[in-house]
Amino acid sequence: MISYRLAKTTEVSELKSLLWKYGPNEWNYLTEEGVDAELQLVESGRAHAAVAIYRNQIVGLAILISGVDAPSYIEKYARVEESSFIGDVVVSKEHSGMGIASQLLRECIHKAKSLNSKSVLIERHEENLASAGMMKNAGFTIYETFHDPDKRSSGTRNSVVLGCMLNN
Repeated sequence: MISYRLAKTTEVSELKSLLWKYGPNEWNYLTEEGVDAELQLVESGRAHAAVAIYRNQIVGLAILISGVDAPSYIEKYARVEESSFIGDVVVSKEHSGMGIASQLLRECIHKAKSLNSKSVLIERHEENLASAGMMKNAGFTIYETFHDPDKRSSGTRNSVVLGCMLNN
């Protein structure tokens, strides 16, 4: 059985290992600088990582970042002071397809509500169907699709920004 909780700051190195083991693919934009910055926010308590646990092992994660610390482009879609942003989301290959990623997103939404966020934003590659499904299942709707060649190197090279409004 899978359980969910927030990661402890002492687990950041385990989160990083999981992210680099299962995160890189043609759809995901991962840079060492970006991953390190995101995990430093978790380590400092300025961001939260929801984790999925199976047999005492972390098998999935989703990182919730304050809108203030999120990528600057989110201000186009929401007031940063009232928003949260979900950064990297990854589930181990052995546990993919079980709805874990969607539940991790819901865990992030729940945490964002407790922080009084009014919305949660997230982004993906336009053609990343697995991400599209998990985001739809968690209640996200598409805000905008745009050409993003500096970040996307495959397929249409488009990014999609999605959001979820919260009723606090």
